[in-house]
Amino acid sequence: MSKSRLIVLISGSGSNLQAIIDHIDAGEINANILSVISNKANAYGLERAKAAGIATAIVDHTQYDSRELFDQSLAEIIDQSSPDIIILAGFMRILTETFVMRYVGKLINIHPSLLPLYRGLHTHKRALQDKTTQHGASVHFVTPELDAGAVIVQGVVSIKNNDNEETLAARVHQIEHIIYPQAVKLLTENKVELKADHVYINNQLLQQPKQYYLKK
Repeated sequence: MSKSRLIVLISGSGSNLQAIIDHIDAGEINANILSVISNKANAYGLERAKAAGIATAIVDHTQYDSRELFDQSLAEIIDQSSPDIIILAGFMRILTETFVMRYVGKLINIHPSLLPLYRGLHTHKRALQDKTTQHGASVHFVTPELDAGAVIVQGVVSIKNNDNEETLAARVHQIEHIIYPQAVKLLTENKVELKADHVYINNQLLQQPKQYYLKK
């Protein structure tokens, strides 16, 4: 089976990128990361990519007069590689509808909450304020509506009595590093498809995303 062609978009440390690289290196994901693209030149994830021998590119959003022009330039670089899957891994830019629809069905993201709960920012703070007992992360297809795409897999962590935003975020990061490679693996094996805003696994409608639990 030929290897899937991946592109990863980042803005920061690239810890989810590293988790995916590690699974590829271990032979658990049949794919090549063609390029890692960042909108920030100082993103540490670029160093992770270079250490793994992966090509990198920088598209600095501050150099563009509009979101549309930035997205157009980003798309031109992506299209040079003809990727099968585009992975947002801590990419802190809201993408235009034109960009999203260009890649719909092969553009995925990870969000730090159990979607549809806590779309948007400050998810850990909001979960603590609501005194909920569980929190986590979701891998989902990207659609024009923010954090509203169909969910592929989720990771669940328990909220402890002494948790604050930092401790909760740290455990959510741990579960992210488990579930993102699993979602990528499903996609590279052509087991997942987005149809009419719903996820299908092996051509069967996914009624409930598979959930992984952090055992700590």
